[in-house]
Amino acid sequence: MDFATRIETTLEALRAKGCLRVLPQTPEGLVNLSSNDYLGLLEDDALREAFYAQLSGHARLLSAASARLLTGNTPEAEALEADLAAAYGAEAALVFDSGYHANTAIVPALAGPNTLILADKLCHASMIDGIRASGCKFFRYRHNDLAHASQLLERHAKAFDDVIVMTESVFSMDGDRTDLAAFVALKRDFPNVALYLDEAHGVGVFGETGLGCAHEAGLHGAIDLLVGTCGKAWCSLGAYVICRRAVRDLLINRARPFIFTTALPPINLAWTRFVLHAFPAMAARRARLRAMGRRLAEAIRATGRACVSDSQIVPYLVGANEAAVAEAARFRAAGFHVLPIRPPTVPEGTARLRLSLTASLPDAAFDRLLGLING
Repeated sequence: MDFATRIETTLEALRAKGCLRVLPQTPEGLVNLSSNDYLGLLEDDALREAFYAQLSGHARLLSAASARLLTGNTPEAEALEADLAAAYGAEAALVFDSGYHANTAIVPALAGPNTLILADKLCHASMIDGIRASGCKFFRYRHNDLAHASQLLERHAKAFDDVIVMTESVFSMDGDRTDLAAFVALKRDFPNVALYLDEAHGVGVFGETGLGCAHEAGLHGAIDLLVGTCGKAWCSLGAYVICRRAVRDLLINRARPFIFTTALPPINLAWTRFVLHAFPAMAARRARLRAMGRRLAEAIRATGRACVSDSQIVPYLVGANEAAVAEAARFRAAGFHVLPIRPPTVPEGTARLRLSLTASLPDAAFDRLLGLING
């Protein structure tokens, strides 16, 4: 079989399973429940105009035109990192071009020849790719199962120099949350354990000032590697890790996606910094978003469907791939843009609609959504 034929055969197999993906268009006139714009910043004209009004000088540039280790280390990058470190009360922060870059860069750069990785079974694909790139021995503990993680540590931790335990604060497909206090307590029992927390779906949404679940719980100081993504609630681009200064220094020297990538544009970094300082004033948005998430999850559970969400991400489980596509069409007909989520993004047999709420969702639209669920 030649190359082109093999590609066509692979595509046909995906089509037959109902798993062939195409790039969607977001039609005008539909309520978008498939974005990660959790705080509704994308169409916040007042916030955007306030940003433009104070924008000046170097921060107006649309490209860094170089990697940061060459000529792309802009004042905006350094200012954002300084503000992030100060906000978290940490020694240092380092900005990456995306959450995917951060998660594929950090573990390979920091892991030693005798490092063990433990990761939640439902950790994001970028975290798994980072683990695989590191070449380390790793185990995946059952989702949010502290007892299983503890068993693996009891069995293996002493045989390794250090262990990195990886989890997320809010899981992207189920919307459930990790018991961070339990993991911090577990870390105390194993002195060679470091905690890696991905707050991609937590920053902006949780915490009094929007710094995420760990900050809300007062546990951010116990997290060795706290990764935040700016492409979701921040309505921006990029990611960051909150860490010790020595960790930052080593990442600058070893993190390949950081070293060999053109740095983020100054204007983007300036916007991210602007939003960081605006987060504390968005408590009402966060409260409304959380309230809608609770009401929607309760409505789904009232239909007899399982729903473990405790966040702004609320899964509407369907099961079969074809049925998920049909349900997406039903929601579309009712005025909602919702996409079916199918394997390999989620396990076989758990295809779903991922209802991703935003604080700007009008009351009338939310009431229609609840009616659609109940109907």
